[in-house]
Formats: sequence, structure tokens, C-alpha cells
Amino acid sequence: MLDIHRLKIFSKIAELKSYSNAAQALYLTQPTVSQHMAALENYIGLKLFDRVGKEVQLTSAGEMLYRYAKNIVSMAEEAQQSLDAFRGKKQGHITIGASTIPGEFILPELLGRFSEKYPDIKATMRIGDTEDIVHELLNRDVELGVVGAKVKDSRLQFSRFMDDDLVLVVPRGHRWWLQESVEVTALVEEPFVMRERGSGTRLAMERHLKKAGVDPDQLHITTMVGSTTAVKQAVKAGLGVSLLSSRAVQEEVEHTIFKIVPVIGAQFTRTFYIVQDKKRTASPLCKVFVQFLLKGRKTD
Repeated sequence: MLDIHRLKIFSKIAELKSYSNAAQALYLTQPTVSQHMAALENYIGLKLFDRVGKEVQLTSAGEMLYRYAKNIVSMAEEAQQSLDAFRGKKQGHITIGASTIPGEFILPELLGRFSEKYPDIKATMRIGDTEDIVHELLNRDVELGVVGAKVKDSRLQFSRFMDDDLVLVVPRGHRWWLQESVEVTALVEEPFVMRERGSGTRLAMERHLKKAGVDPDQLHITTMVGSTTAVKQAVKAGLGVSLLSSRAVQEEVEHTIFKIVPVIGAQFTRTFYIVQDKKRTASPLCKVFVQFLLKGRKTD
């Protein structure tokens, strides 16, 4: 029979593309990890990994096994969690996904409070754009996600988490710095820094622009980047203005690096959602974490 412990090690190597990184993540020595993989390959009679430079990549047989292994490991962990919950214990590990704004500016504080309340539950967070997190959720790489936009997919269940405002930010010295407001139609005239496609911030911004009668394709996009931090750096460098989460620019506004200029003719409020796979029964730890998030959320 396939050994679950070896499948767990195998899955971690596949995810991290490294024997040494997998060993570190699992608190094992690299020789131990190598021995387990040699035993697994010997049992199966097929090579599971190829070395490419400093990384290892799954062979075709490895990809086939990985599709099953991650489900087997996940189900084993959920079974253990259910038994622990039956005994009144709350312990184990949960992996969550988060888009940029929740992952960088909202969830870290909540995760700290969660760890204080449940010290035996270890939470790992992966950060990506909304489409990345949805893909990882459906691929069972994370158990739930917190994202900045709904994605049309019948397999997904979205629950409202909290609201957020997108605000127009301009750098010090910009011609709009001294203005009290600008019309939404003026945005198409100004160099603009944009998030990449698939970002919840971009999806929300484009939706509200269309609602206000402005075609997002008419924006004068000078720079397109893959993170909120990169957008802020581009705006600081004078490459353009941008619409960003009010939560993400608090520090820059306080230090007068950015100024928030109200936009007349459009509302840029959006909602963050907890997203789960409808077909996947939530583990006991997942249920505990979701309840904690909903109780600890801030709606201001």
C-alpha cells in the first residue's frame, strides 16, 4: 500500500520543487526525505522527479501520482482533525489563500490573533491575485481563500467578509495635488498605473468605471504591475496615478507622500469575500477559522 507519510513528503517536494526546502518545511533532514522518495520510487517502479538546474520537477508519472497524493493527504488530515474535534481538541494545520490586499493589509493581524487564541492550529497563507487563489482553491492547494472579487464559477461559494474603498492617489507635486476633486472622466487623460489582469482591485475598478460610463480600455496605462506594492512604487516614481485600496495607502497618506483626491461621478466601493469549494466539505479547522474571521472582521 502507498504510505501516507511518504505521499505527504512527495507532495511537499512537488509544491516546493526542492528536496531541501521540503525537508525544512516538514522538520526532517534532507537525507531522510531522499530515503523516503527512493523507497517510494522503488515501490512504484517509476521515476517521480527530474532535476532541472537547482529545482526538481515532476515527471509524467509524478504528475499523475501528485493528483491523487494531494487528495489522499488532504483527506487524511481532515480525518485526523475530525477525530481531534470529537475529542474536544483544536489542533492541526490549515492553508489559506489571499489576494494582495487581504493578504498584506488585513489578514496578518487576524492571523496573529487567531494564533494567540488557538496556539495548536498552524495557519499558512499563500498570496496571489484573485484568479490565482481561485485556481489553487479548486486545485485543493488551499482550503479557503479571501479575495477581492467574485469569479463566475458554479463550483465556488462566496461569503461577504468586509468592504473596502478604492481611492485615487497622486504623488507629491502632481498637478492634481492641490485640487479638491476630479471628475471621473478626467482619469482617461492622465498616465495611469494598473494592476495585472486577474487582480481583484483591477476587476473592481473596471466594473465601477463602466458603471460610471467610462471605458477602462480608454485609460492611458503607462505601467502594468503584479502587486499593490509595485503600484505604489510606480506612483511614487511619477509614472502615473492609480486607484488603490484605502487600507494600502494609509502610511503614504499620513506622511504626505500620496494625496487622496476624491473622484466625482463614481463610487469605488468593493467587497472582500471568503471563497470556498462547494464540493469540498470544510474541515473542522476550516470551520473554526471562518467563524473566527467573520467574528473578528472590521467593517469600518
